[in-house]
Amino acid sequence: MRIFLFLFVPAFLLFLACKPPQKKPKVAIIQGVKGIVMELKGNQMPRIGAPAPEPKPYPTTVFFYEPTDITRVLQWNQGPLFTNIYTKLILATNTDSLGAFAVQLPVGTYSVFVQAGQNFYANSFDIRNNINLVSVEKGKLTEMNIVVNFAASN
Repeated sequence: MRIFLFLFVPAFLLFLACKPPQKKPKVAIIQGVKGIVMELKGNQMPRIGAPAPEPKPYPTTVFFYEPTDITRVLQWNQGPLFTNIYTKLILATNTDSLGAFAVQLPVGTYSVFVQAGQNFYANSFDIRNNINLVSVEKGKLTEMNIVVNFAASN
């Protein structure tokens, strides 16, 4: 009996070790935000006979905060870059190599920021100075495409 266990247990463990890893099935996101982050930089002035510059994918981290207005951030050099955000972080997600992201979020309104170096980037404001708002409705996937253009010149 001991010889049987001595031979069977290692063979069984070896069999388990050779089993291919099981992939977790991707869960379809039915409520939240999806989009692409692109970067536009350099000279953006139109030129005769030259095509307009195309945005490039911008792999980065996308942050979803509770609604944030201009008084609850520390803005860097009066531009679209922020060094600190003083509202609650709800969720952060990384984009893929093409800048695409998709996140599941509860119903609500969120301020969206993108990691740009050591800073946060957002360049959209409403009439109450809320920063880059997106709304998530029940059972809907909101599309939000972001163009990071603080390095573009005209």
